[in-house]
Order: sequence, then C-alpha cells, then structure tokens
Amino acid sequence: MLDQLPRRQRLVVFTAGAAGVVAILLVVLLWLLPGRTSTYIPGEQIEGLTADLARSLPEDYPRITFRDVSDQAGIRFQHFPFTRTTQLPEDMGSGAAWGDYNNDGWLDLYVVNQSGSLGTSPDQTAQSQAHAHLYRNNQDGTFTEVSEEAGVDFRGIGMGAAWGDYDNDGWPDLVVTSYGKNVLYRNNGNGTFTDVTTQAGMNAPDGFWAGASWGDYDRDGDLDLYICGYVRYTPETTGGTSLQYETEMPASLNPSSFRPERNLLYRNNGNGSFTGLAVQAGVDDPDGRSLSASRCDFDEDGWPDLYVANDVSDNVLYRNNGDGSFQEISHRALVADYRGAMGIATGDWDNDRDVDMFVTHWIAQENALYNNLKTQLDTLQLSAANAVKFMDVADRYGLGQIALDYVGFGAGFFDYNNDGRLDIFITNGSTIQQDADPHLLTPMRDQLFWNSGPEDGFYDVSAVSGPVFRQELVGRGAAIGDYDNDGDLDVFVVNNQGPAQLLQNEGGNQQHWLTLAFHGIANGSSGTGSSVDLFTGNTSQSRQVGAQSSYLSQHSPRAHFGLGSTTTVDSIRIVWPDGHRQILRDIPADQILAITRL
Repeated sequence: MLDQLPRRQRLVVFTAGAAGVVAILLVVLLWLLPGRTSTYIPGEQIEGLTADLARSLPEDYPRITFRDVSDQAGIRFQHFPFTRTTQLPEDMGSGAAWGDYNNDGWLDLYVVNQSGSLGTSPDQTAQSQAHAHLYRNNQDGTFTEVSEEAGVDFRGIGMGAAWGDYDNDGWPDLVVTSYGKNVLYRNNGNGTFTDVTTQAGMNAPDGFWAGASWGDYDRDGDLDLYICGYVRYTPETTGGTSLQYETEMPASLNPSSFRPERNLLYRNNGNGSFTGLAVQAGVDDPDGRSLSASRCDFDEDGWPDLYVANDVSDNVLYRNNGDGSFQEISHRALVADYRGAMGIATGDWDNDRDVDMFVTHWIAQENALYNNLKTQLDTLQLSAANAVKFMDVADRYGLGQIALDYVGFGAGFFDYNNDGRLDIFITNGSTIQQDADPHLLTPMRDQLFWNSGPEDGFYDVSAVSGPVFRQELVGRGAAIGDYDNDGDLDVFVVNNQGPAQLLQNEGGNQQHWLTLAFHGIANGSSGTGSSVDLFTGNTSQSRQVGAQSSYLSQHSPRAHFGLGSTTTVDSIRIVWPDGHRQILRDIPADQILAITRL
C-alpha cells in the first residue's frame, strides 16, 4: 500500500499490462517533457492518460439504480465511532459477510466492527457499544440486530468474517478475524452460537489477521480454512514520516515499516478440530503482507487452487498438487504482481468457461483484470505444458487507468442487470489522512462498472446509477447478495469511521434470472467449491460456489445467473468438490432453486 516513492513511480509505468504499451510509452514521454513533475499526482489531468479516460456510454447501458435503504431496513451500523490514533490496524478494517445462519431461505448479514482505538483497555473493550452485529433477515426487507442474544457480538479490533459449515451439520458456522485473536463460532442450530476456538485448535498467537476463506482443499468432504496474515505491527513504531503524493505519512501507517505476518492454513480433522499445516502445505507465504485470498480451481483439474493478494509484496498463486501440498507458480502464471493489492474478485467475465480475476490496488497503481488464458491454451493444445497463465487486460477493457485516483478495497463480480455478463462493483477509500484534519481519512466515491461484452469491455456507469455513487466515504469491505429475494443482486458496504450502507438494486430484475441455493446437504458437502455450468441455447455461464472472498468480506454463498430474455434454462451441470456430477434439465427462470446432492 504505502511504499517508497520511487517504487510507486515505476509501478505506474510497469503495471499497465501488455495491452497498454502505447499508453505506457506516452506516459514516459510526458514525464520527460520540460516542466512535467516527476510523479503522478492524484486528480491531475494528464493529457492522454487521465484526461481522455471517460468514454461515452452506449445507448443501451442499463437503466438501473442503487438506493441506500439502510435506515428503513433497520441497519444502523456505525464503524469505529472513535478518534483515530494514526495507527495501521485502525485504518484497515472492516468487512461483512452474507449467509443464511438460520436456514430459512433468506440471507442474514454479519458486520465486523472495531471496539476502540488501539490502547483501549480490555474492560473498555468488553463494554464497548461498537461491536460486531448479526442482522437477522425478517423476510420483509428489514433486519433485526441479534448479535448479543446469538452470542456473536465480537468486541476487539475486528477485521474480517466468513461463514462455513465446518462440522457438516447443515448449519453455517462463523469465523471472525482481528488485530488480536481470531474466533470460531459454532452454530448451535437454534439461533445461538458457541465460541469453540480453543477446542477446535485454532488458538493462533495474537497477530494482524485479515481475510478468511473456507474451502475443501484436500477434497475429503469437510471445509478447511485459510487466514491471511498482514504485518507484524508494533505500536511503538511511531517515529518518522515519508512524503506520499504531497502528503506526510507517518511510519505507523506504512506497511513497509513492518515485517510480513505469515498466513494460516487449518486442515479440518473431521472431528470438530483443525490442524495448522500452512508450512507443510507450502502456503504460509512468509514474505507476503496478505489481505485477501481466493480459493478457486483456475486450471480446472478438480483441485481448488489459492490466490493471495499482498500489499507491497508479490501476490502469490498456489497450484494445488492434489496430495495435500501446493506449488507456487505466481511468476510463470504472470500474476506475481508487486503492487498494493487489497481485494480480489473471481469470475468468468467474458463467458469463455475459465475463471478470471480482478484485483484492487492503491492509488496511482491502477486495478488489474487478469484474463485466464486457459481456454486459448487449450485451443492451441498448450495447456498441459503451460498449466495456467493470465494477462492483465485492465487498460484494454476500461478498468485500468480509470482507477489511478482511487484506493480500491472491496470488490466483486456480479450480474447486476441480469443480462448474462458479470459486472464489477468496487468500494474505494483512501488510507491518506486529510490535511485539514489528520484524525480523518480522505473519502472517495465507490464505482460500478457495466460489462458491455468482450469487445468493448467495461463502462463506468456510477454517474447514472444513483446518488449513492456521488457520496464520498472511506470504503473498506463490500459484500454482494440478494437480501430481499427479488432476483437482483444488492450490495452492502462497510465504511471506516462511517455509516454502513445497504444498497438496494432497483430494476435489475427486469430481466430473467436463476439462483441456486446450496443448503445443508448429505454426504458432508455444503456446496462450497462446487463448479456450476449453466447452458441456454448456444450460450453458457460458469460459477465456482464460494470462490469470491472480497476484502475482509464474503459474498452470498448462492450461485446467481442473469438470463436476459431466456425463460427456461436448458441444463445445469454441477460438479461437487469430490468430483460427483449432477445434471438438471429444463429449469424455469425466476426462482431460487434449492440444490441437494443426489
């Protein structure tokens, strides 16, 4: 995120991607012209770089808006209502997670909070009114806050959360990460939870823990857990500053001031306990300052791989060897990207039947759209020799340079207008303090990108998608899900030191849709990690269930498909994590279809 200034100058040049060679050369020439400043200043209009980024929207752009309905929905959440003390853990959180914890067919919401400034006493933390909230869906567009009665009102410097049925009893359990200790809550099936962290063997030492991701990496029928470690933060690091884009930045806010924290892999033992095996499996990533991780089968060999987004350190792609170990293939896959990576979105944006990635970055670094080249390699019969490769095509498809002025955090692929193509939501928020009031961080607008297809790519439709995209807040976590079961996808955003926002999709269900909901399933499988292919006529769409993790957050566990004008799906192919295949045929549109393993 924050690094030495010369490095950031190089990043603007060298991370634009192969598709942007002309733009890169132009930037270099502009920097060499007399009178040109040596660094890119956020907000600066550079002719040929930022001045011409806006593209006229095609006439057929979606007429859909998002509206902040938090208040009427009963979600009155204020993140970190305290005074900042200019320390990194306070500024990085927090996230949220959608999940149906009571199995009533409606998505509930867990939102993580920070209970005080660093240095707050344990007694003050325990009594703090700023705690994690569990919102139970009332099935009428409103929620009831039930965290205390449910026993999940986590208090501390909370970071991330993720739902996963680790004990295969049909009830989703919950893990919460923090600057401090992580907590595992077991779902009792009666609306309450029990803290089972110690008996489950998850008592890791205190640390700066970030994103959490569930997945069955060894395909033994139960969910394992991967937790990202950020940095080994020491509050004593308070001296010194660096100049970051004309702003004095204290060393206490610079992740480069601290050694990386290792990551954790917990293998599920199948008896309610876990064994830490990150080092043995080769995924502890000791040199990475990790914030997010996504489990996804990128090479389609049936074994879930792992991609880790690192801040001011190389991102890492681990290929699953299928024997309990992983192989680090980041450089040969062309995704070992040294930028300030925050959030990850995974999905098949171009509908070519392989999984692509979108990664958000720090200011002046652009965001990345990694196109999976597996389909092309298969066509050339090169896949076996090259395994999996990606190409950053963000500039080519309208997602690169347009992000220069933003610090991106939570992100997600989602089909907000149900046309059968995955769009992108990004929540933005600076990590730079305001000059006028250093107790506050600089706010930014969130962004919505409409996918117009693989020819022209993405268009920024934020300006025509509702007043919420004109608000400036310090965005962090973002979680996507259809909370009102009306067939279009909504968004929840956590804003650092600000109000949370439930953004209701208004109009996305004008076209047809189908949602697959994987419920408490026999044979020890919750559906997480399953791949789903949907076929209609000559078109197809693909999803990997539970693969998207966002920043400190978790999207809905359901698989949602936009169908456009199609009223009946020809067939659906589900491949479960253990390889079992299931085919469904002639499925009517516009329904939430409960999936059980047959």
